[in-house]
Amino acid sequence: MSDNNLLFALALQNAPNIGDITAKKLIAHCGSPEAVLNEKKQNLLKIEGIGMYAVSDLHKDILLQNAENELGFIKKNNIVSHYFMESSYPDALKHCVDGPILLFQRGNINIKNQHIISIVGARKITTQGIAHCEAIVERLAPYNPIIVSGFAYGTDITAQKAAIKNNLQTIGCLAHGLNQMYPKVHEKYVADIENHGGFFTDFWSTDEFDRNNFLKRNRIIAGLSEATIVIESAEKGGSLVTADIANSYNKEVFAVPGRITDTQSAGCNNLIKLQRAHLLSKPEDIPYILNWKLEGETKPIQKQLFVELDTDEKVIYNFLKDNGKELLDLIALKCNMPTFRVASLLLNMELKGVIRPLPGKQFEVI
Repeated sequence: MSDNNLLFALALQNAPNIGDITAKKLIAHCGSPEAVLNEKKQNLLKIEGIGMYAVSDLHKDILLQNAENELGFIKKNNIVSHYFMESSYPDALKHCVDGPILLFQRGNINIKNQHIISIVGARKITTQGIAHCEAIVERLAPYNPIIVSGFAYGTDITAQKAAIKNNLQTIGCLAHGLNQMYPKVHEKYVADIENHGGFFTDFWSTDEFDRNNFLKRNRIIAGLSEATIVIESAEKGGSLVTADIANSYNKEVFAVPGRITDTQSAGCNNLIKLQRAHLLSKPEDIPYILNWKLEGETKPIQKQLFVELDTDEKVIYNFLKDNGKELLDLIALKCNMPTFRVASLLLNMELKGVIRPLPGKQFEVI
């Protein structure tokens, strides 16, 4: 991306009252950020869903002045910028309606043709949670996944340190600009992470640190990956927000269960109970559900002969046989059954070896 194009993209990204969804709508209509900023206000107001509130500050000189300052910071610090319409922009984020129009990078990240998973959880992680997290990363290492997290206390830094230990790439998604690191105590891990991946953020160097930024940061954690794994969580917490965002993106979510008396497992148990996450009983559940294969592995599946299906299972089986892979909700709709009932039947059919789950909450006949 040329400096001139980046300048206008920065100006649009930082425009008041315009989020990423609106910015993409404006770009789609006008053709480029520069065209948006040069378009007459009355023409912008003709775009469906665009009102005076959104465009009121679009033509102020301060937008380009601020963008020039941030461009100077980017060039001075060798920061890589990824524009959402360029090939370097993460493919998974391109499919997220609210993915940032610009993503900034430090380090040596290579996400092409790689499995990517996000690991999140409690900041006050327990000893058992640490053991679960480290075991998951170690057992997944043969599949060479990139481990994404938020560089925060507890689960985040545990997952990223485990990635480095197993010589995997890791990406820290930050809730602030690349001119600082939070928490300060984690600065000692920056060099290792940049040598094994790096950092992503859509915040500027001028953005003040605010805890509300974590919620915005979480959409990148969820959006980058094939699946989000929740190690531990209390009944309320930021990792549950990340899981909700992942579900909204139709991504897979896994949760490590715990005893009903453990407060740090309450959030995970609720995700499983409400069918918002797969129960993660062992690390091998992840590549199985995501249909990952090791190099040279074919995973032949022997279908059981003479499997007995009940009436509702036959309805679902015949539907999938005729229509190919389908989403859980669509199966329930087309087969005229409640979603919770279909989810239970699909599990039984999976155990019988007649169907298999696919990424994105889809299922197909074996």
